Amino acid sequence: MTSSSTHPLDVAAIGAVEVTVTDRGAGRPVLLLHGGGGPGTVAPWADRLAALRPARVITPVHPGFDGTPRPDALDSIPGLAAVYAALLDELDLDDVTVVGNSIGGWIAAELALLAPPRVSGYVLVDAVGIEVPGHPVADFFALSPAELAQRSYHDPATYGLDPSTLPPEALARMAGNRQTIAVYGGVGMTDPTLAGRLADVVTPMLVVWGEADRIGDPEFGRAYAAAVPGAEFTLLERTGHLPQLETPQELIDAVWPFVETR
Repeated sequence: MTSSSTHPLDVAAIGAVEVTVTDRGAGRPVLLLHGGGGPGTVAPWADRLAALRPARVITPVHPGFDGTPRPDALDSIPGLAAVYAALLDELDLDDVTVVGNSIGGWIAAELALLAPPRVSGYVLVDAVGIEVPGHPVADFFALSPAELAQRSYHDPATYGLDPSTLPPEALARMAGNRQTIAVYGGVGMTDPTLAGRLADVVTPMLVVWGEADRIGDPEFGRAYAAAVPGAEFTLLERTGHLPQLETPQELIDAVWPFVETR
């Protein structure tokens, strides 16, 4: 069963925020945070996970994406982390595993630093956010769609997106999402303080990476895991920046044992 709803939240230092949430399945709660491509990049994987495992998969839309409202005071990744801590309270969820891809992984990392007691584990999937000397995050805003596909997928010919084939409403949504990414992540999509602060994370964390990711390469992923005490690292073969689209079953196989043992 799948349902969608909008939740009004009151978040400290931000104020009123509305979050649109899709809720699928039943079982262990998983908060699934999408990346810069928008909620559509995680929806098929959420359907698959809820169908194949005893999982309740909750997929919020980051405010500002896909035309949703974003208050002016909500303009950072730590702000989004605070929003999702409040959402878990609103939904009265416990023993939650937070899974985030790309900027969703960055949000998950900041949420781990808030250490909400309702979360029992974090999974960062090809996350951005830290700075790693010699392994910079690709300049997302300087890349053409073809260049972005080359960096994002092991098989860009199959999974890359050709904007010329999209209807005007889809192009408008993509443009709006791109503007929202810039608000939250800035041009560089990194926070130079984050890697050092991750030493304070105490909740178990799994870092999953695609070996063909060229947005942030595997060494970037290993550095992410190394920054978190006790974090595990898993590399997926024949996979790029979006494993949930390119190798969805392999991602489930990597993530679910971690979810079950938390």
